[in-house]
Amino acid sequence: MLDARLHLIESQPAVAPEHEARPSRQEAEAAVRTLIRWAGDAPRREGLLDTPARVVRAYEEWFGGYAIDPEALLERDFDAAGYDDIVLLRDIPLRSMCEHHMAAIRGVAHVAYLPGERVVGISKLARLVDAYSRRLQIQERLTSEIADTLERVLQPRGVAVIIKASHECIASRGIGMHGVNMVTRRLRGCFDNEPWRSDILEALKA
Repeated sequence: MLDARLHLIESQPAVAPEHEARPSRQEAEAAVRTLIRWAGDAPRREGLLDTPARVVRAYEEWFGGYAIDPEALLERDFDAAGYDDIVLLRDIPLRSMCEHHMAAIRGVAHVAYLPGERVVGISKLARLVDAYSRRLQIQERLTSEIADTLERVLQPRGVAVIIKASHECIASRGIGMHGVNMVTRRLRGCFDNEPWRSDILEALKA
């Protein structure tokens, strides 16, 4: 039974197939009204009349990453101009939603790379984090997606992505533990070997 369930999970696509029609705004708002009724309240109550429309607009922001091509964000690059040391952008604000409970994930991402011949504007690193964050996620996959895309498009000598985040699914439900943070990291290329591995981990402590 477990093997069958794991096979089913692994066979599910990360993003809905293109042939699955996206629900209309009216259908999405109707779904919110259903959830309000499920919660035990009345969708036609004065304070809730406009809530379905507000939720749908909020979803357009929270999940706007599905409409963004992360690789396209890195297409405009520049000559490294002889620079051959670490490029590190620390403490990038991260806001996402866990795919298991659709609860908030909040934290920071640190993104670093060791340039080859090209570099990108620092805002592009932050935008890359944001693009993948604005999707239903697990932190492990989010970390890998950011690192793998940066490595694939920019082709640097090394990539490092470290994320530290809190998850509302553990803070607001279940065992209700507050102040718990999860740390994930992905080190690729030179950063997965010494001496660069120690260098990047030490730089993140500074």
